[in-house]
Formats: sequence, C-alpha cells, structure tokens
Amino acid sequence: MTASLHILVCPACLAVNRIPADKLSDRPVCGKCKKSLFTGRPLELTGLGFRKHLDKTTIPVLVDFWAPWCGPCKMMTPVFQEAASRLEPRIRLLKLNTETDQATAAQFRIQSIPTLCLFQNGREKDRQSGAVDLKRLLAWVSRHIGA
Repeated sequence: MTASLHILVCPACLAVNRIPADKLSDRPVCGKCKKSLFTGRPLELTGLGFRKHLDKTTIPVLVDFWAPWCGPCKMMTPVFQEAASRLEPRIRLLKLNTETDQATAAQFRIQSIPTLCLFQNGREKDRQSGAVDLKRLLAWVSRHIGA
C-alpha cells in the first residue's frame, strides 16, 4: 500500500474503504452505503466492530475505555466529543463501554477508567488513565502523532 492511501472502516456498515490521503478532508463517503466516513463525534462500538476499526484503519485511532457509572468518565464525555470534532479526519475516535464489553476491555488490560489508548496500524502506541481536559488531551495526542 502506498503512503498516499488510507483505509477507513465505515461507521455505519463496517465496509472497508480506501481513500486517498489528500481526500480525507473532503468529507469522504462509504463506497457501499454512501454514508459519511467521519461523523465529527466518537464512535461507540463493541466487539467485532471495534476490532475491525482498530485492525483495519490506517489513520491513528484514539480509544476512550469508559463505563456509564464512572464519574470521571462522565466528565471526559464532552472533552472526548470536542476532541473528535477537532481531530477528525486525521484521527478516528472510538469509545468502548467496559461494562458491556468486558471481554474486549480485559483483552486490552484495562484496569482503571477512563483510560485513553492511542493506536497506530492496530498497535498501541501509548495510554493514559484518568480524566483530562481538552488542552491536555490534544497535547498528548500531538506528542505522539503530530496532529
């Protein structure tokens, strides 16, 4: 694969799409279902959909491992949503509810929530636990991928 081509999984139908890097900012749509490949908000996924996004997507993927009963997780929700609007289409943002998808959370050794994990090409680059504000989140991401 050339460096000028990115693979993105559709948030709606999970089809795999190949998009030229210079077209990422042009609001690309899925070749199968014709829905937008970027929604401007984090995608809440579980199981196979989560794994497919993580394994197939060639842009960096930032994951918020969270649970609905967690106070700091609730504080992180608007921060993560704002981060999605600022970081897409350079980064895909996902949320995984550790309460409803305990197997996936265990697979990634999530021991505290919220935990943010940054992935590139399916591999974890870094993680941090605890709620952070938007400025700190954007700085952390920028340090790792230059976004």
